[in-house]
Amino acid sequence: MSVQLNHTIVWCQDQRLSATFLADTLGLRPPTHFGPFLVVEAANGVSLDFQETDGAIASQHYAFLVTEDDFDEIFDRITGQRVNYWADPGMDQAGKINRNDGGRGVYFKDPNGHLLEILTRPYGNGAA
Repeated sequence: MSVQLNHTIVWCQDQRLSATFLADTLGLRPPTHFGPFLVVEAANGVSLDFQETDGAIASQHYAFLVTEDDFDEIFDRITGQRVNYWADPGMDQAGKINRNDGGRGVYFKDPNGHLLEILTRPYGNGAA
């Protein structure tokens, strides 16, 4: 059996602000409309479909596997925008990146409080 993630809905207050933040920060193509959604597509064909709500938004976590070069470019955009970042999902190690499993990773929040992450190696695939 072959199962692949195709898309997920990202709830937000302002879909243009949120989808554009993600696309610009990660260096992806600009968001496109599909029905009520504003869609950001990752390189592997998985899309994040931003949907507005007036209700409360529960913070979710979205992690993006990137190359070392892409990490540098994305991290430059994060720091250039003065976005707070952490080395850990508990947000205890502010202003740091992690070097888990021989790669690099960093966490940061989007405009709705979703915890985003970029990492260069999947966790559990190398030396701690």
